[in-house]
Amino acid sequence: MAASPILIWGAGAIGGTLGAYWKRAGLDVVLVDQVAEHVEACRTRGLAITGPVEEFTQVVPALTPAEVRGTFDIIVLAVKAQATEAALAQLKPHLAADGYVLSAQNGLNELTIARAVGEDRTMGCFVNFGADWHGPGEILFGNRAAVVVGEIDGSIRERTRAMHQRLAIFEPNAVLTDNIWGYLWGKLAYGAMLFATALTNDSMSENFADPRRTIVFDRLGREVMAVAKARGVVPIGFNGFDPEVFAPGAPPEGSAASIAALAEFNRHTAKTHSGIWRDLAVRKRKTEVDPQIGVIATLGAEVGVATPAIAKLVDLIHAIEDGEKPMAFSTFQKLIDTCAST
Repeated sequence: MAASPILIWGAGAIGGTLGAYWKRAGLDVVLVDQVAEHVEACRTRGLAITGPVEEFTQVVPALTPAEVRGTFDIIVLAVKAQATEAALAQLKPHLAADGYVLSAQNGLNELTIARAVGEDRTMGCFVNFGADWHGPGEILFGNRAAVVVGEIDGSIRERTRAMHQRLAIFEPNAVLTDNIWGYLWGKLAYGAMLFATALTNDSMSENFADPRRTIVFDRLGREVMAVAKARGVVPIGFNGFDPEVFAPGAPPEGSAASIAALAEFNRHTAKTHSGIWRDLAVRKRKTEVDPQIGVIATLGAEVGVATPAIAKLVDLIHAIEDGEKPMAFSTFQKLIDTCAST
Protein backbone atom coordinates (compact mmCIF):
# COMPACT_ATOMS: atom_id res chain seq x y z
CA MET A 1 0.00 0.00 0.00
CA ALA A 2 1.33 3.41 -0.96
CA ALA A 3 2.11 5.80 1.86
CA SER A 4 -0.44 8.53 2.45
CA PRO A 5 0.43 12.15 1.67
CA ILE A 6 1.87 14.30 4.44
CA LEU A 7 -1.00 16.41 5.73
CA ILE A 8 0.06 19.89 6.86
CA TRP A 9 -2.66 21.33 9.09
CA GLY A 10 -2.19 25.09 8.96
CA ALA A 11 -0.75 26.58 5.76
CA GLY A 12 0.47 29.89 7.15
CA ALA A 13 4.03 31.09 7.60
CA ILE A 14 5.49 27.81 8.88
CA GLY A 15 3.23 25.18 7.33
CA GLY A 16 2.94 26.91 3.98
CA THR A 17 6.69 27.37 3.61
CA LEU A 18 7.39 23.73 4.49
CA GLY A 19 4.66 22.55 2.14
CA ALA A 20 5.90 24.56 -0.81
CA TYR A 21 9.47 23.30 -0.40
CA TRP A 22 8.41 19.69 0.11
CA LYS A 23 6.05 19.70 -2.87
CA ARG A 24 8.69 21.28 -5.11
CA ALA A 25 11.07 18.47 -4.07
CA GLY A 26 8.55 15.84 -5.12
CA LEU A 27 7.05 14.87 -1.76
CA ASP A 28 3.34 14.05 -1.64
CA VAL A 29 1.88 16.90 0.42
CA VAL A 30 -1.59 18.25 1.13
CA LEU A 31 -2.16 21.58 2.88
CA VAL A 32 -5.15 22.25 5.13
CA ASP A 33 -6.21 25.78 6.04
CA GLN A 34 -9.38 27.45 7.23
CA VAL A 35 -8.93 30.48 4.94
CA ALA A 36 -10.78 29.38 1.80
CA GLU A 37 -9.16 32.04 -0.40
CA HIS A 38 -5.69 30.85 0.63
CA VAL A 39 -6.61 27.22 -0.06
CA GLU A 40 -7.90 28.11 -3.51
CA ALA A 41 -4.78 30.13 -4.34
CA CYS A 42 -2.42 27.33 -3.26
CA ARG A 43 -4.14 24.67 -5.35
CA THR A 44 -4.73 26.77 -8.46
CA ARG A 45 -2.26 29.55 -9.22
CA GLY A 46 0.19 28.32 -6.57
CA LEU A 47 1.77 29.37 -3.28
CA ALA A 48 4.28 32.17 -3.86
CA ILE A 49 7.34 32.15 -1.60
CA THR A 50 8.92 35.61 -1.68
CA GLY A 51 11.83 37.32 0.06
CA PRO A 52 15.61 37.32 0.11
CA VAL A 53 16.15 33.59 0.72
CA GLU A 54 14.53 32.35 -2.49
CA GLU A 55 11.54 33.19 -4.66
CA PHE A 56 9.35 30.63 -6.42
CA THR A 57 5.72 29.68 -6.87
CA GLN A 58 4.53 26.13 -6.28
CA VAL A 59 1.08 24.66 -6.80
CA VAL A 60 0.26 22.56 -3.72
CA PRO A 61 -2.89 20.47 -3.19
CA ALA A 62 -4.92 22.18 -0.50
CA LEU A 63 -8.18 21.66 1.37
CA THR A 64 -10.32 23.37 3.95
CA PRO A 65 -10.83 21.30 7.14
CA ALA A 66 -14.33 20.28 5.99
CA GLU A 67 -12.93 18.85 2.75
CA VAL A 68 -10.44 16.45 4.40
CA ARG A 69 -11.21 12.76 3.90
CA GLY A 70 -9.43 9.57 4.96
CA THR A 71 -6.53 8.98 7.33
CA PHE A 72 -2.89 10.04 7.17
CA ASP A 73 0.31 8.60 8.59
CA ILE A 74 1.92 11.99 9.21
CA ILE A 75 0.13 15.19 10.14
CA VAL A 76 2.26 18.31 10.59
CA LEU A 77 0.43 20.69 12.92
CA ALA A 78 1.36 24.28 12.10
CA VAL A 79 -1.46 26.38 13.49
CA LYS A 80 -1.10 29.16 16.05
CA ALA A 81 -0.68 27.80 19.56
CA GLN A 82 -4.07 29.06 20.72
CA ALA A 83 -5.75 27.08 17.91
CA THR A 84 -4.05 23.80 18.83
CA GLU A 85 -6.90 22.16 20.74
CA ALA A 86 -9.53 23.07 18.13
CA ALA A 87 -7.27 21.82 15.32
CA LEU A 88 -6.60 18.57 17.16
CA ALA A 89 -10.33 17.93 17.50
CA GLN A 90 -10.67 18.30 13.73
CA LEU A 91 -7.59 16.31 12.69
CA LYS A 92 -7.73 13.45 15.21
CA PRO A 93 -10.21 11.38 13.15
CA HIS A 94 -7.82 11.66 10.20
CA LEU A 95 -4.71 10.39 12.03
CA ALA A 96 -3.85 6.78 11.24
CA ALA A 97 -3.70 4.39 14.19
CA ASP A 98 0.08 4.05 13.79
CA GLY A 99 0.59 7.61 12.59
CA TYR A 100 1.90 10.68 14.41
CA VAL A 101 1.49 14.43 14.70
CA LEU A 102 4.56 16.65 14.32
CA SER A 103 4.26 20.00 16.09
CA ALA A 104 5.81 22.70 13.87
CA GLN A 105 4.71 25.49 16.21
CA ASN A 106 5.98 27.88 18.84
CA GLY A 107 5.68 26.93 22.50
CA LEU A 108 5.17 23.64 24.30
CA ASN A 109 2.27 22.38 22.19
CA GLU A 110 3.65 18.86 22.25
CA LEU A 111 2.15 18.59 25.75
CA THR A 112 -1.32 19.37 24.40
CA ILE A 113 -0.92 17.09 21.40
CA ALA A 114 0.25 14.17 23.54
CA ARG A 115 -2.80 14.52 25.77
CA ALA A 116 -5.06 14.41 22.72
CA VAL A 117 -3.53 11.64 20.59
CA GLY A 118 -1.05 9.94 22.93
CA GLU A 119 2.64 10.42 23.60
CA ASP A 120 3.71 7.75 21.12
CA ARG A 121 1.81 9.53 18.35
CA THR A 122 3.48 12.88 19.06
CA MET A 123 6.80 14.15 17.66
CA GLY A 124 8.50 17.39 18.65
CA CYS A 125 9.88 20.02 16.31
CA PHE A 126 11.66 23.34 16.84
CA VAL A 127 11.55 25.99 14.11
CA ASN A 128 13.18 29.41 14.19
CA PHE A 129 13.19 30.53 10.55
CA GLY A 130 11.55 33.87 9.77
CA ALA A 131 8.38 33.86 7.69
CA ASP A 132 5.12 35.82 7.45
CA TRP A 133 1.79 35.05 5.78
CA HIS A 134 1.07 38.11 3.62
CA GLY A 135 -2.23 37.04 2.12
CA PRO A 136 -3.88 34.28 0.07
CA GLY A 137 -1.15 32.40 -1.78
CA GLU A 138 1.75 34.57 -0.56
CA ILE A 139 4.34 33.97 2.18
CA LEU A 140 7.46 36.01 2.91
CA PHE A 141 10.44 33.79 3.74
CA GLY A 142 12.62 36.32 5.56
CA ASN A 143 15.59 34.30 6.79
CA ARG A 144 16.89 30.80 7.36
CA ALA A 145 17.43 29.63 10.94
CA ALA A 146 17.42 26.53 13.11
CA VAL A 147 15.10 23.60 12.43
CA VAL A 148 15.27 20.68 14.89
CA VAL A 149 13.28 17.45 15.25
CA GLY A 150 13.13 14.91 18.07
CA GLU A 151 10.92 12.46 19.91
CA ILE A 152 9.36 13.79 23.10
CA ASP A 153 10.64 10.74 25.02
CA GLY A 154 14.23 11.41 23.93
CA SER A 155 14.52 8.34 21.72
CA ILE A 156 15.82 8.27 18.16
CA ARG A 157 13.65 6.08 15.92
CA GLU A 158 13.45 5.20 12.25
CA ARG A 159 10.52 7.60 11.86
CA THR A 160 12.52 10.40 13.52
CA ARG A 161 15.42 9.90 11.12
CA ALA A 162 12.99 9.88 8.19
CA MET A 163 11.41 13.16 9.29
CA HIS A 164 14.86 14.66 9.78
CA GLN A 165 15.67 13.81 6.16
CA ARG A 166 12.46 15.50 5.02
CA LEU A 167 13.20 18.63 7.04
CA ALA A 168 16.72 18.71 5.57
CA ILE A 169 15.09 19.25 2.16
CA PHE A 170 13.86 22.58 3.49
CA GLU A 171 16.75 23.39 5.85
CA PRO A 172 20.03 21.62 4.95
CA ASN A 173 21.35 22.20 8.47
CA ALA A 174 18.33 20.62 10.18
CA VAL A 175 19.24 18.90 13.45
CA LEU A 176 18.14 15.50 14.81
CA THR A 177 18.14 15.62 18.63
CA ASP A 178 17.45 13.46 21.67
CA ASN A 179 16.62 16.61 23.69
CA ILE A 180 13.83 18.39 21.84
CA TRP A 181 12.54 19.84 25.13
CA GLY A 182 15.89 21.58 25.59
CA TYR A 183 15.46 23.39 22.28
CA LEU A 184 11.81 24.23 22.95
CA TRP A 185 12.58 25.74 26.36
CA GLY A 186 15.55 27.59 24.89
CA LYS A 187 13.22 29.19 22.39
CA LEU A 188 10.71 30.07 25.10
CA ALA A 189 13.30 32.46 26.55
CA TYR A 190 13.80 34.08 23.16
CA GLY A 191 10.05 33.95 22.49
CA ALA A 192 9.29 35.86 25.67
CA MET A 193 11.68 38.56 24.52
CA LEU A 194 9.99 38.70 21.10
CA PHE A 195 6.63 39.25 22.80
CA ALA A 196 8.17 42.20 24.61
CA THR A 197 9.36 43.69 21.29
CA ALA A 198 5.73 43.66 20.14
CA LEU A 199 4.76 46.17 22.82
CA THR A 200 5.96 48.95 20.47
CA ASN A 201 6.14 49.50 16.72
CA ASP A 202 9.94 49.48 16.81
CA SER A 203 11.73 46.69 14.94
CA MET A 204 13.12 43.68 16.78
CA SER A 205 16.63 45.00 16.24
CA GLU A 206 15.76 48.47 17.57
CA ASN A 207 14.24 46.88 20.67
CA PHE A 208 17.25 44.72 21.45
CA ALA A 209 19.68 47.59 20.80
CA ASP A 210 17.97 50.02 23.23
CA PRO A 211 19.87 50.01 26.57
CA ARG A 212 16.72 51.14 28.41
CA ARG A 213 15.08 47.83 27.55
CA THR A 214 17.99 45.52 28.42
CA ILE A 215 16.65 44.98 31.94
CA VAL A 216 13.43 43.56 30.49
CA PHE A 217 15.08 41.10 28.10
CA ASP A 218 17.48 40.02 30.83
CA ARG A 219 14.70 39.44 33.37
CA LEU A 220 12.44 37.58 30.93
CA GLY A 221 15.28 35.27 29.92
CA ARG A 222 16.20 34.60 33.54
CA GLU A 223 12.62 33.83 34.59
CA VAL A 224 12.17 31.31 31.78
CA MET A 225 15.49 29.63 32.51
CA ALA A 226 14.74 29.46 36.24
CA VAL A 227 11.51 27.59 35.50
CA ALA A 228 13.28 25.29 33.03
CA LYS A 229 16.02 24.44 35.54
CA ALA A 230 13.49 23.81 38.30
CA ARG A 231 11.67 21.40 36.01
CA GLY A 232 14.86 19.50 35.19
CA VAL A 233 15.17 20.73 31.60
CA VAL A 234 18.61 21.28 30.04
CA PRO A 235 18.09 24.18 27.59
CA ILE A 236 19.98 24.19 24.28
CA GLY A 237 21.06 27.24 22.31
CA PHE A 238 20.45 28.00 18.65
CA ASN A 239 21.51 30.53 16.01
CA GLY A 240 23.97 32.11 18.42
CA PHE A 241 21.43 32.41 21.24
CA ASP A 242 22.79 30.79 24.41
CA PRO A 243 20.08 30.32 27.06
CA GLU A 244 22.70 29.40 29.67
CA VAL A 245 23.76 33.05 30.01
CA PHE A 246 20.32 33.66 31.53
CA ALA A 247 20.58 30.73 33.95
CA PRO A 248 20.18 31.39 37.70
CA GLY A 249 23.39 32.96 39.00
CA ALA A 250 24.90 33.64 35.55
CA PRO A 251 26.78 37.00 35.44
CA PRO A 252 25.05 39.97 33.76
CA GLU A 253 27.86 40.43 31.25
CA GLY A 254 26.86 37.27 29.43
CA SER A 255 23.20 38.17 29.06
CA ALA A 256 24.08 41.71 27.94
CA ALA A 257 26.31 40.28 25.21
CA SER A 258 23.56 37.88 24.16
CA ILE A 259 21.00 40.68 23.88
CA ALA A 260 23.45 42.70 21.76
CA ALA A 261 23.91 39.65 19.53
CA LEU A 262 20.13 39.42 19.08
CA ALA A 263 20.10 43.04 17.90
CA GLU A 264 22.78 42.20 15.33
CA PHE A 265 21.11 38.95 14.20
CA ASN A 266 17.75 40.66 13.63
CA ARG A 267 19.39 43.55 11.80
CA HIS A 268 20.07 41.21 8.86
CA THR A 269 16.63 39.76 8.16
CA ALA A 270 13.84 40.89 5.86
CA LYS A 271 11.44 39.99 8.67
CA THR A 272 11.98 43.15 10.74
CA HIS A 273 9.14 42.60 13.21
CA SER A 274 7.93 39.49 14.98
CA GLY A 275 4.84 37.52 14.05
CA ILE A 276 3.41 38.70 17.36
CA TRP A 277 3.73 42.33 16.27
CA ARG A 278 2.09 41.39 12.96
CA ASP A 279 -0.84 39.79 14.77
CA LEU A 280 -1.38 42.96 16.82
CA ALA A 281 -0.56 45.72 14.33
CA VAL A 282 -1.55 44.25 10.97
CA ARG A 283 -3.94 41.34 11.38
CA LYS A 284 -5.63 42.80 14.48
CA ARG A 285 -6.10 39.43 16.11
CA LYS A 286 -5.30 37.63 19.35
CA THR A 287 -1.72 36.44 19.82
CA GLU A 288 -0.29 33.19 21.17
CA VAL A 289 0.58 34.86 24.47
CA ASP A 290 -1.40 32.56 26.78
CA PRO A 291 -0.36 29.12 25.45
CA GLN A 292 3.17 30.22 24.60
CA ILE A 293 4.14 32.64 27.41
CA GLY A 294 1.41 32.49 30.02
CA VAL A 295 2.06 28.76 30.39
CA ILE A 296 5.55 29.58 31.72
CA ALA A 297 4.02 31.30 34.73
CA THR A 298 1.74 28.31 35.31
CA LEU A 299 4.60 25.81 35.06
CA GLY A 300 6.73 28.06 37.28
CA ALA A 301 4.07 28.18 39.98
CA GLU A 302 4.02 24.37 40.02
CA VAL A 303 7.70 24.31 41.02
CA GLY A 304 7.67 27.40 43.26
CA VAL A 305 9.36 29.82 40.81
CA ALA A 306 7.92 33.35 40.66
CA THR A 307 7.67 35.01 37.24
CA PRO A 308 6.52 38.63 37.76
CA ALA A 309 7.97 39.91 34.48
CA ILE A 310 6.30 37.12 32.49
CA ALA A 311 2.97 37.83 34.22
CA LYS A 312 3.22 41.57 33.51
CA LEU A 313 4.12 40.94 29.86
CA VAL A 314 1.06 38.72 29.42
CA ASP A 315 -1.13 41.42 30.96
CA LEU A 316 0.28 44.12 28.66
CA ILE A 317 -0.20 42.02 25.52
CA HIS A 318 -3.81 41.41 26.55
CA ALA A 319 -4.24 45.15 27.11
CA ILE A 320 -3.06 45.84 23.56
CA GLU A 321 -5.29 43.09 22.17
CA ASP A 322 -8.27 44.62 23.95
CA GLY A 323 -7.48 48.16 22.80
CA GLU A 324 -6.73 49.35 26.33
CA LYS A 325 -3.08 50.29 25.71
CA PRO A 326 -1.19 51.51 22.63
CA MET A 327 1.76 49.84 20.95
CA ALA A 328 4.18 52.44 22.25
CA PHE A 329 7.19 52.90 24.51
CA SER A 330 4.88 54.09 27.27
CA THR A 331 3.48 50.55 27.37
CA PHE A 332 6.96 49.02 27.34
CA GLN A 333 7.87 51.33 30.22
CA LYS A 334 5.31 49.51 32.39
CA LEU A 335 7.32 46.32 31.92
CA ILE A 336 10.58 48.15 32.66
CA ASP A 337 9.05 49.43 35.90
CA THR A 338 7.99 45.91 36.91
CA CYS A 339 11.47 44.53 36.26
CA ALA A 340 13.13 47.40 38.12
CA SER A 341 10.96 46.94 41.21
CA THR A 342 11.24 43.16 41.63
